[in-house]
Amino acid sequence: MTDVTFSRYDSADYLKTEEDIAGYLEAVMEADGDNPAYVTRALGVVARARNISKLARDTGMSREGIYKALSEDGNPSFATVAKIAHALGLRIAFEPVRPTA
Repeated sequence: MTDVTFSRYDSADYLKTEEDIAGYLEAVMEADGDNPAYVTRALGVVARARNISKLARDTGMSREGIYKALSEDGNPSFATVAKIAHALGLRIAFEPVRPTA
């Protein structure tokens, strides 16, 4: 019998390019974009894929504050989400879900 070693899976390990990040966030929004916790957790994955220490310097927030805000139990304000997104080089955009009458 061969020993099998498993390692922890982390989506952040696979977000290497801007296209990877955009595709990941687009998939998150398609899957459950109405769930703020799901979206902020995904933003946390992107933050980890980049550099949390640099993000902390760019936002003026502590690393711990970023981790907490974007954690599963976090409940960040929209201002915090917008500040983090901006520091990551992301733009928050809105589009209609269905045509207006």
